[in-house]
Amino acid sequence: MSVLQEISPNVKNMKQLEYVVLARRASQIMEELRKGARKPYSEVIDVSWGDPHRAGVKPLSFVRQVLAACLYPELVNSNKLPVDVRQRAQRLLGQCAGGSIGSYTATAGIAEIVHRVSEFITRRDGGAPSHPENIFISAGSQWALQNILKVLVNSKSSPKTGVLTPVPCHCTTTLSIMGLGAVVIPYYLSEEQGWELQVEELDRALESAKGVCNPVALYVINPGNPSGHIQRRKSIQEVIRFVSEKKLFLLADEVYQGCVYGEKSEFISYKRVLAEMGPPLSDTVELASFHSASKGFMGECGMRGGYVELINLDPDVMKYIYKLFSKDSCAPVLGQIALDLMINPPQPGDPSYPLYNVETQNIRTMLVHNVKRAFEVVNSLPGFCCQPVEGGAFAFPRLHLPPKAIQKAKEVGLQPDTFYCIRLLEEAGVLISPGCEYGQKEGTHHIRFCIMTSEVMMEELLRRLTCFHTQFMKDFS
Repeated sequence: MSVLQEISPNVKNMKQLEYVVLARRASQIMEELRKGARKPYSEVIDVSWGDPHRAGVKPLSFVRQVLAACLYPELVNSNKLPVDVRQRAQRLLGQCAGGSIGSYTATAGIAEIVHRVSEFITRRDGGAPSHPENIFISAGSQWALQNILKVLVNSKSSPKTGVLTPVPCHCTTTLSIMGLGAVVIPYYLSEEQGWELQVEELDRALESAKGVCNPVALYVINPGNPSGHIQRRKSIQEVIRFVSEKKLFLLADEVYQGCVYGEKSEFISYKRVLAEMGPPLSDTVELASFHSASKGFMGECGMRGGYVELINLDPDVMKYIYKLFSKDSCAPVLGQIALDLMINPPQPGDPSYPLYNVETQNIRTMLVHNVKRAFEVVNSLPGFCCQPVEGGAFAFPRLHLPPKAIQKAKEVGLQPDTFYCIRLLEEAGVLISPGCEYGQKEGTHHIRFCIMTSEVMMEELLRRLTCFHTQFMKDFS
């Protein structure tokens, strides 16, 4: 009997990502270049991921030095590293079983690190209390999100479980929801209003789910991915009242909270707003908030370190969540350490602070430059319209394609924006993602590219995009 017959229908229903086709072709092109093939470019620029180090952003010295000393403890007793680096590594190793990062930790993470995450949240939220017993460190925020979804989704229920999910939305989340047998209930962010989340749209989406599924949760991303918007306090308050009234669990993906670019923009966590709204909301709204060491100035995607903080959950439910996290033993220890370094960086007066401050300020200046340049250049191109990027790691401009290009895409069996991305890859050596991967209103097309790159890479990206787009629009005019 073929194993195909035994595969879960939920897994079979997960759509294949458009990116897979692009990534496969990009690998082939890179191999062709290595073998000496002649193309208009000498290398492929990959800005399809929110992966800063892949895109030329240098790792922070302090982070890598501490990680190095934890991996090779002999460095702790040498003078090759700053004294505060050695002290931090020594302290972290002392909190590992057997003094080694090769040991298992507690299910929720190294206890001392969990406590420091709790202290970080309290500082971030203006003193609103955070409790260590409500925090679980995981192998990245998406891993934690999937565990919480497993608690919320009943794959055998009829009607199926539903989760309200933004459009556009990071595709990993929607795939996770579908893979668990739940229904994605799309609600559309308002592109014309800078990708604003509107409660009226949440009402429409909830109404559309009647007779289709049983909605149990609302998923929000702030700052947005891929939209780049940042929610205002009033909007967050409206969402909290909405989930309270509709009795929905609130899932807040806040992994880009350290990436804010707009002059008048400010990140405010859902946890803080909920606490400041006071009872009865602060005592009853069930919330899961996610953060990660993969994003922001750290950019340590490969370390796989994230956390979830749970608010107002029934103790009996927490027991099941503990069981789910227990099945993975623990998060990678290096990821836990990276998380600790993110929430407790060097402070003024520490030997590592001057270099750390210079490096982080350079990254911030670079990102602000990239956002400004991407916005200016893309909006100067005919057929493009990009909303301001206030935060996050991506630009998500709308692409108005000529009818001939849309027709050609249909003839070759591709979505129009995927067709555009493949042509961009082939002719200009730039790998980006098509908007259809993240959801978009019918009849609209978008592309997504990472702005967390080196300035050199961003300028080369925009140069290649400009040349390609100009010729593309001529070809299909």
